[in-house]
Amino acid sequence: MAGRIEDYALIGDMQTAALVCRDGTVDWLCLPRFDSHAIFAGLLGTEEHGFWRLGPAHASDAPPPTAARRSYRGDSLILESEWDTPRGTVRVIDFMPPRDGAPQLIRIVEGVSGRVPMRSALRMRFSYGRVVPWVHKHEGRTVAVAGPDSVWFDAETETYGKSLTTYSDFTVAPGERIAFTISWEPSHKQPPALPEPEQSLEATEDFWREWVEHCTYHGPYREAVIRSLITLKALTYAPTGGIVAAPTTSLPEDIGGVRNWDYRYTWLRDAAITLSSLLRTGYREEARAWREWLLRAVAGDPENLQIMYGIAGERELGEAELDWLPGYEASAPVRVGNGAAHQLQLDVYGEVTEALHLAHMTGLARNDYASLLQLKLIRYLEDHWDEPDEGIWEVRGPRRHFVHSKVMAWVAVDRTIKLIESGDADGPLERWRELRDDIHRDVCEKGYDKERNTFTQSYGSKELDASLLLIPQMGFLPPDDKRVIGTIEAIQRELSTSDGFILRYPTQGDDEGVDGLPGDEGAFLACSFWMADDLAMIGRVDEARKLFEKLLSLRNDLGLLAEEWDPRLRRQVGNFPQAFSHVPLIDTALRLTASGAYGG
Repeated sequence: MAGRIEDYALIGDMQTAALVCRDGTVDWLCLPRFDSHAIFAGLLGTEEHGFWRLGPAHASDAPPPTAARRSYRGDSLILESEWDTPRGTVRVIDFMPPRDGAPQLIRIVEGVSGRVPMRSALRMRFSYGRVVPWVHKHEGRTVAVAGPDSVWFDAETETYGKSLTTYSDFTVAPGERIAFTISWEPSHKQPPALPEPEQSLEATEDFWREWVEHCTYHGPYREAVIRSLITLKALTYAPTGGIVAAPTTSLPEDIGGVRNWDYRYTWLRDAAITLSSLLRTGYREEARAWREWLLRAVAGDPENLQIMYGIAGERELGEAELDWLPGYEASAPVRVGNGAAHQLQLDVYGEVTEALHLAHMTGLARNDYASLLQLKLIRYLEDHWDEPDEGIWEVRGPRRHFVHSKVMAWVAVDRTIKLIESGDADGPLERWRELRDDIHRDVCEKGYDKERNTFTQSYGSKELDASLLLIPQMGFLPPDDKRVIGTIEAIQRELSTSDGFILRYPTQGDDEGVDGLPGDEGAFLACSFWMADDLAMIGRVDEARKLFEKLLSLRNDLGLLAEEWDPRLRRQVGNFPQAFSHVPLIDTALRLTASGAYGG
């Protein structure tokens, strides 16, 4: 059985990523890209669906021991796990070197004290656990082949096969280091080069050290901010600049339920807010790469902007269910692809325009096509802003006039007006100023409940929505506006859990709610960070700081966050780690630091 979501560590090479459990098991790895088929899919099934365990030997009828300690080596993505056993202490170093050739996952066993019996158990299953590959020896190396894929296993100890699994049993002494590597290569090509584990480890550590040195944030929450930035970097597909929302699929928002989605794609919304955080912490190159990815992805058809694309800009992300996988803790179905790709979500136009505006304001080199794209997006919004849509949360129920979508349409027009006013673009300034006023007036008249003094989820509805917390952050209304304060307080009353964390919107248990789905979900972590931001903006800075630090305490021992927190089960839920959780963590840290609202 897979571990709890927070039991996992992330390692990656900025083209794909693996999840390593506390017991030394790699339960998730897709090769060669984030969105490729998994060769280890035990996370969504059983050991029969692929895994790689490396740790102290244990009795076959006993669960594998968990590491007594684990941490990342400094500010890097190199994982170090240590076990204390009756025979001594051993360390396993797990990492994926930034790619220069074949993708590799390298595991180095290091003896710390005593002589510790160890075991490596490697079970490769291709196509998300469905295909058993042909495993054989080739010039002393173990290779698994099926269809277009081959995975090469290099071990510095003897290996043997048993029960369709490759094992290695060995003992490690103090100071001794024994390495294991898997490398992927298309099956029709020559074998990948022999690995050089120690040189790769040194190069990987150097890469992360140099990258972190570019961070311009030096405030009191630096440790949390740096770990979140490293996570965001790990979720960036280096060849194109696309940023995945998470490296996993179908980790449930509701344990045992159907709210299971594939997040291994680039949502324009998530990527745009990631860009903003990177720009504000000194990472201009990543911002430039994402802008170039955006321009390529939407080239030729900007009016039909999709809400998400593949990491290389692919448009077709058809959704399918993998019925041979039982799902994480029986949370079925397991989905690959995402049918929401072709939804209408008008807020995306605002997020993209805001990101381009911030890039312009922070001095990123001008790109004429970026300005042209922005103008084309506004021309589309002129004709479509007043239509109902599926909204930020991708509801699978009927379209509505979501207030947040209208607010972000206003943001898109407002930022484009500012671009024209700066002299860096030409457009119908007066016409768009009128459009901006029309959208603002429409929202305030139809999306505001005067009796309760709060904006609502959609026109004419009574439900609230945590996305309304972005109204002051986007500049739609000032923080001291009574309607803003009323909305913040209403969300605290109606969408807050007993812990003070924030739900996205009301759900209906076994009945279908506004999102067209049965079941409930946990507190949405991004929304909880937004609440901390708003509290700081309206002067309740101590309350904001306390909420922020409470949110920091939800991170696992390695500083990682999933999408949501389940207040009933007291655990993380949803895809992991989640960019949409780590970005607002950074933003709130920056805001609180600027306000001086921190303790210690």
